[in-house]
Amino acid sequence: LIDGRDGVTDQDTKIAGLAHEAGKASIIVVNKWDLVEKETGTLEKMRKDVMRDLSFMSYAPVLFISAVTGQRVDRLYELINFVNDQSAMRISTGMLNNVLADAQARVQPPSDKGKRLKIYYMTQTGVKPPNFVVFCNRAELFHFSYQRYLENQLRATFGLEGTPIRMVIRQKGDKEA
Repeated sequence: LIDGRDGVTDQDTKIAGLAHEAGKASIIVVNKWDLVEKETGTLEKMRKDVMRDLSFMSYAPVLFISAVTGQRVDRLYELINFVNDQSAMRISTGMLNNVLADAQARVQPPSDKGKRLKIYYMTQTGVKPPNFVVFCNRAELFHFSYQRYLENQLRATFGLEGTPIRMVIRQKGDKEA
């Protein structure tokens, strides 16, 4: 919950960081919107500032409300239910692997010194937040940028709005802890 007059404070960033690290589905709510002096583009400018300051939570929707006047408060409850459903979404292994195959066809997995990353399959292992395990030949070849790319492909296909995604990379021969 951000005070619309103050913008994102250090404390807001710390609290948002704790929610993100804990894997909690989140909505960024800007309150006291009735007290903010508005000009053309004020809302979009504030949205950009919030997303810049909380860039690690780019998946979280931003809602502008006024608790005093009740402006958009009803939308908050709809959004809470929606984000909760997104966080609890289950995706079949078959659907995940279709998305994985399409993603690999568009952008080849990385390689290093002639060794190419081979991704065998992906499966979902949990919800709240959605947890995925990706099985590959060599985990050290799985660059974080390719992991981010796959996360973006999952979001583009399934939504997963308002929830972090956890991805574990396992290589052939790894045993579960």
